[in-house]
Amino acid sequence: MKTLTSITAIAAAFVTTASAHAADVIPENQIVRNVVLVHGAFADGAGWKGVYENLTKRGYRVSIVQNPLTSLEDDVAATKRVLDRQDGPTILVGHSWGGTVITEAGIDPKVAGLVYVSALSPDAGETTAQQYEGFAPATEFVLDITKDGYGYVNRDKFKAGFAHDVSDQDVAFMRDSQVPINMSAFATKLKNAAWHSKPSWAVIATEDKAFDQAMLIHMAERIKAKITKVSASHALFMTQPEVVSGTIDKAAKTVSTKQK
Repeated sequence: MKTLTSITAIAAAFVTTASAHAADVIPENQIVRNVVLVHGAFADGAGWKGVYENLTKRGYRVSIVQNPLTSLEDDVAATKRVLDRQDGPTILVGHSWGGTVITEAGIDPKVAGLVYVSALSPDAGETTAQQYEGFAPATEFVLDITKDGYGYVNRDKFKAGFAHDVSDQDVAFMRDSQVPINMSAFATKLKNAAWHSKPSWAVIATEDKAFDQAMLIHMAERIKAKITKVSASHALFMTQPEVVSGTIDKAAKTVSTKQK
């Protein structure tokens, strides 16, 4: 009898959850106040602290995804888990590899707009690796690959390639606390590309050594993003919180205006 009661309770819980998700579609005439931040490879969500503090002061409810960086599927699942916790329309933001993640996860009905922070933006059916084809190699951004296929930014090249505008003390911590990415993720084809149906913005670091500048511009223009350029390294998500936050704020206000 206890077993039947437990099963009944679990079934009721699932029905309640399903009903809640059915109501996840963005309602009309609602202001966007939620932001979800998705970090890239070799880092974790702590790098968003400056952006988080800036946006919360502006009144936004900010959530930060902690990507496992084990596969595209796993990172998308982690992002969707956070999106499920939002109480309304949301601006989804990705840095670097996080751009690939938000491109796939951004089809979620709660996502009202996308912000790419020196980020990748493949199309459906494309891999992340394909985005580099035809562009100059990032010679200062050197990776070391482990025996089991995970990539780290080379210790000696970390500052020059990833964060030349960060203090030596902070760079040392970033370098030594790296979260490696499963390199096979770059060869995974995307099933969806949210930028086809969601308005997009892009913040491009003009001193980014992880990507060829022409590549960053090409990707942003292809997705018809509103582009903001800033003098910064690949670590602009840390070093330029005002510019990044300002773009996110503009995206939220623009989308909110369209919903009125």
